[in-house]
Amino acid sequence: MHDPTSPAPTTAPAPAPTAPASTAATPIRILLADDHALVRRGVRLILDREPDLEVVAEAGDGAEAIEAARSQEIDLAVLDIAMPRLTGLQAARELVALKPGLRILMLTMHDNEQYLFQALKAGACGYVLKSVADRDLVAACRAAMRNEPFLYPGAVTALIRNYLDRVRHGEENPDQFLTPREEEVLKLVAEGHSSKEIAEILFISVKTVHRHRANLLHKLGLHDRLELTRYAIRAGLVEP
Repeated sequence: MHDPTSPAPTTAPAPAPTAPASTAATPIRILLADDHALVRRGVRLILDREPDLEVVAEAGDGAEAIEAARSQEIDLAVLDIAMPRLTGLQAARELVALKPGLRILMLTMHDNEQYLFQALKAGACGYVLKSVADRDLVAACRAAMRNEPFLYPGAVTALIRNYLDRVRHGEENPDQFLTPREEEVLKLVAEGHSSKEIAEILFISVKTVHRHRANLLHKLGLHDRLELTRYAIRAGLVEP
């Protein structure tokens, strides 16, 4: 009988143990820029002890950070704000232009609303205080790579207060951000109608539909029909 011998070859999946190792995620490659070597050393210790984070380059000022980004493959830049030659804010603007997919975190001692808003304008996706870096920085790095913002609680409060002040002073009226016609086009796009169908429903030309759609993408900072649909769902214009 050959049955007892047949299981042997089928129960030796040699490649199986190596498969998980080959699919393991590569660490997030980090550029760390701060003009104080002791600070860099301390921050590096925080980051390098995490298996999914790796500091692959360091810089002592903003100009060095840009040079490092040119010569190294990096996923995330952690920048101090106050640095010689080029500040972290100036470096952030240059890095966003140089590598649009690069994520940027500001690591600073300044609990300052002005710096916070400038950092966000410069393209940073997070703002972490050095005083709580040991608590927040690792989570901020991971959030940045998920394309999620990371702000300490006081920063969130500042953003909300700033927004409400703008609304109160008439500088930003969320109800009038989109024109009524743009809102109509957005709703129909999200419902899956073609440009020709939208033109017929609204009694406008296809060219006008295209113009409204381009305006929507520009105003909302979106890129395609799928993102418009998601926005329309969040805005309550269509059912999910």
